[in-house]
This record gives sequence, structure tokens and C-alpha cells, in this order.
Amino acid sequence: MKWTDTLDIALALIDAHPDVDPQYIRFTDLHAWVMALPGFSDEAAKSNEKILEAIQMTWIDEQD
Repeated sequence: MKWTDTLDIALALIDAHPDVDPQYIRFTDLHAWVMALPGFSDEAAKSNEKILEAIQMTWIDEQD
């Protein structure tokens, strides 16, 4: 997975952190959790606030 794979990342985060409400997650935590996902293979420096927000919003949408 790369930073641009927002849906795949969101689905993996739902599985990895089922009890977390993504609405209240800090971007620093989100960044660390994405980097720790199995199969994630992109560089940490390639992320930014816009990408993290897109992941967060997809995570919220997929939980509903």
C-alpha cells in the first residue's frame, strides 16, 4: 500500500483498531498507525495533512 491507497488503508485501520473512533484521532497517531500496517511500503515523508485527512474521512465513511 502507498499513501494514495486511502480506501485500502482505511479498511486495514478498521481491522487493526476496531474500537477507535477515527473522528477523534490525532494525525500524529494516524500517521504512525498507517506506517505500522502490514503491507504498507511508502515513505513517511510522502504523507501530508491532506492525505491524512483523506484517510481519516474514508475511515469514518467506511465505519457507517
